[in-house]
Amino acid sequence: MFEAYQSSLMGLWIIMATIIIQTMVAIRAHRRQKGGYRPGIVDPSLGHSSFVFRSHRTFQNSIENAVPMLGMIFIAIISGYGAFKLSIVVWMYAIARIIHMILYYKIATEKNPSPRSIFWAIGFLTNLYLMVDLGIFLVL
Repeated sequence: MFEAYQSSLMGLWIIMATIIIQTMVAIRAHRRQKGGYRPGIVDPSLGHSSFVFRSHRTFQNSIENAVPMLGMIFIAIISGYGAFKLSIVVWMYAIARIIHMILYYKIATEKNPSPRSIFWAIGFLTNLYLMVDLGIFLVL
């Protein structure tokens, strides 16, 4: 059964690996912040000009967006959703999240929308597409 979903599973692995990398970057940045390291606490006065803030927000944003996507991917695989279509959606999401991560690390701006917003939107829309299309697939 899972052979047909090999590409989707690899994309899922990339999504999870990206989140683990973001975790390590955020931990490293957090431990190097000025003013002392306090576990689990990011200085509330920090803004987008701080890499500590941006690395923390990148990780948090990925966690917020990945949970529904991971659930939809598992439901799609278990329900027999089209393997090729799922693969396209998973890889679009994975690539959008990686580009979003890179841009969030590099762009220190309070301005919204920013270029990173485009890739956040792509990730969100792929998630929304899968949710709607999978819902239609399950009903039919």
